Amino acid sequence: MSARKSYNQNCPIAKGLDILGERWTLLILRELLGGPRRYSDLRAELPGIATNLLAERLKELESAGLVDREELPPPIARTVYTLSDDGWKLVPPVLRSIALFGLNQGGLVDDVPITPLSGFLAGILLGGNATSVAGVTASYRVDIDGRRFEFAVQDGHLAAARGEPAVTVTASAADLVAARFASTDAKRRAAQRRINFEGETDAIETLRKAFSL
Repeated sequence: MSARKSYNQNCPIAKGLDILGERWTLLILRELLGGPRRYSDLRAELPGIATNLLAERLKELESAGLVDREELPPPIARTVYTLSDDGWKLVPPVLRSIALFGLNQGGLVDDVPITPLSGFLAGILLGGNATSVAGVTASYRVDIDGRRFEFAVQDGHLAAARGEPAVTVTASAADLVAARFASTDAKRRAAQRRINFEGETDAIETLRKAFSL
C-alpha cells in the first residue's frame, strides 16, 4: 500500500482532507452509513473503483479509526465492513454538509433512478442534526424498496442500531426524497402521506421531529 498523501499543514481543514480528501473515500463512507457491507457489495455499488484502490482506502479508513472490519461467525462466515463508533459520530455531519452543498449545485437529476440508499440518506438522515437529535435515545428501522436500514440516536449523535427499533418506517425511495425535496407543497404532502410509521405514538413523533419528517 502506498503511503498516505498529506498536505503537511497545521490546519484542521488540511488535516481532515489528509484522511477524507482522497478519491472514493467519502463514497465508501456513504455506503457504510447504510449498514455493514461486504467487500463485494462495495465493489458493486462503486462501479469504476479498482480492486486494489478499494482495499487501500478501506485500510486507510481502518487506520484512521473510522471503519471496523468484522468476521461474522458460521453459518454466515464472511467479512463485513462497518462504521466504527467514532465513524458514526464524525462521518454523518460531514456527509450531510457535502450533500447540502451538492443540492445547491442543481439538485437531484430527474432521469436517474433514486436508490434505496439515496432515499435513506436524503429522506431520513439528511433531516437530522446535532440540535434536533439532542436528548433522543432510540433505535430505528427503515425499509425502503426491499432494503433494510437500521441506525440509532445516542448522546446527541447517530450510532449503530442497538436492540429492537422503537419505530419502523416503510416507504419507497422516491417518496422519501419527494417528501423533502419535491417542487411543490402538494407533492411533498402527498409523498409524506404514503410513508408508513409503526411504533408508539410518542416514539413516532420524536422520530419525525428529530429528522424533520
